[in-house]
Amino acid sequence: EMQLVESGGGWVQAGGSLRLSCAASGFTFGDYAIVWFRQAPGKEREGLSCLSNSDGSTYYANSVKGRFTISSDNAKNTMYLQMNTLKPEDTAVYYCAARNTVAISNYCPAYGHLVEYDFRGQGTQVTVSS
Repeated sequence: EMQLVESGGGWVQAGGSLRLSCAASGFTFGDYAIVWFRQAPGKEREGLSCLSNSDGSTYYANSVKGRFTISSDNAKNTMYLQMNTLKPEDTAVYYCAARNTVAISNYCPAYGHLVEYDFRGQGTQVTVSS
């Protein structure tokens, strides 16, 4: 069974940091790009970052560029989203998702903003207080 499990969410004061983890199982990690996106109540889903495990290409939304960093530990089949200088507007449920990119080169810079995925995790809540 292909599965993604997020962890690391929680409550933090504005200006603080959190690191989200996304543990993958049941599929070939290197064949997929991992996308992080968030959903806040009353707002549209927002693609935040993307990392293709096949070619290392990345994407960051303007809203998080310079504050968030995506990374991967292929030995552990785990992706991370380091979030620094958090703001109240970052409050949302955060999801990691996987998109098969075997036949697609340079996927994340071209398509990372679209939040395309084949399956996703259950989400983890991030709350940033002012």
